This record gives sequence, C-alpha cells and structure tokens, in this order.
Amino acid sequence: MTLAERLKPVVAPQLDNVDGIQHGFFSRYGGVSTGIYSSLNCGLGSDDDRDAVLENRIRVCRHLGGQGDRVLTVHQCHSAVAVTASDHFPADQLPQADAIVATTPGLVVGALAADCAPVLFADPVAKVVAAAHSGWRGAVGGILEATIAEMVKAGAERSRILAALGPAISQSAYEVGPEFEAQVLSLNAENSQFFQVFSEGGRAHFDLPGFVMQKLGGLGIAGFESVTACTSPDDSDYFSYRRSKRLSEPDYGRQISAIVVA
Repeated sequence: MTLAERLKPVVAPQLDNVDGIQHGFFSRYGGVSTGIYSSLNCGLGSDDDRDAVLENRIRVCRHLGGQGDRVLTVHQCHSAVAVTASDHFPADQLPQADAIVATTPGLVVGALAADCAPVLFADPVAKVVAAAHSGWRGAVGGILEATIAEMVKAGAERSRILAALGPAISQSAYEVGPEFEAQVLSLNAENSQFFQVFSEGGRAHFDLPGFVMQKLGGLGIAGFESVTACTSPDDSDYFSYRRSKRLSEPDYGRQISAIVVA
C-alpha cells in the first residue's frame, strides 16, 4: 500500500480519550482523487470528479465507524451560523452554515477547510459533538460561540465541552491587507497581538490559529487544545487555497475534519 492510499488523520489527545466518540483531522492522503486534488479531496464544491469525492468521504466515514457511508457537511459560507442535525440533509438542501451539532450515534459530521481553521467539539457525558469551519470571518463573527450555544441546546453542558483545533494556515504564511487588519482591530484593539510584520515595509500577517485558541479560551469550556499544522507550504500534506493561488492552479481540494458519536 502506497502512502497516497493510506488515511493519515491526526487525533487530538483529549478527544481521543473520550469513550464513545471518534474523530479525526484528515490530511490529503488516502483517497482516490488525482492531479491537483490528489488524493483525499472531500470538497463537493471543488471541480473534482464527484464520484471520487464521494468515495473519499465514504472512506472517512468508514474509518470513523460511521453509519450509512456518508459524512454530513453544510454549505459553508463564512458565517456565524450553527445547525443541529439528527440525520442527513437532502443533497440539494444543505443549510448555509459553518458548524454542525449532532447527537445521533453513527452520524458523522464534518467541516471542510483549505487554510481555514477546523474545530471539533465534544461533550463526553451528554455525547454531543460538533464540527465547525472557522475562517477569519467566522472566528471574528462568532462561529465558535454559536457552536457552543447550539451544543448546549442539544443537551451539552458548557463546563464539560472539549474542543480541538486542527490544521490551518500559520501566521507566517497568512499575509493580509490593511483593510483586513483595520476591520479586525476595529472590533477590539487588543487583537493587535495577532498581527505581526516580518519584514520592513511589508504587510502584516494574521495569526488565525492563535486567534481561534484565544476565542476558545474565553468560552468557559472544560478544555481546548491545538493539533494544528500549517496547510500552506509547497510540500504540504494538506490542501491550501493560498498555495493553489501562488502556484496558479485552477482549483483546490478540501480536507475534512470529522467527529461522530460511536
């Protein structure tokens, strides 16, 4: 079996120790897609062959012991909207949201990303799980807070919830424009700690993982951790929107981070 045929999910230590819950932050390895989508592209919004993407998602579902060979995702739109699902949505009726909460055993829920920050959540007692897509707009706008609130509505207790941040673009690779910086600083001047200029006269770089971790730290949950790796380098194990633009590629794949009540 070649490297490209093996799934290589990263697991978060705290979540990995929770009985009855399975999760994984999946890389781009272990799928059937080819070319720029090689190999575990799970993004149905990409221009990849749809059958290949569906097969990749089946592999993720089976790896986590899910039922029905499907991973539930939403139409991600950089929002602060979280939804609860008890079953799969019709393929043509995906809600526009950026987080999914579930309590149904075997229902695998996932978040897609290609530089944005995926965050997985679990209440180990109530068996409530969630997957959130947190780009800078979502992180600033409140997607993490919305996810916690939706989990509480589903029976979780804030003081029991564990969270883990997965692979995302690092600060050194995330150059931003002055409008971006001004918008984030206008919300809270203390956000200046997440911007750094690495060269004289250069633009600022934003620390998305650091911003997300600070947000998680202020939510009153039981614990949070980071297993992030930078998605952007040319030799990356992950898909990257920014890398695809740098290389003038016509499109890009999406990795998936997923969790399920076993």
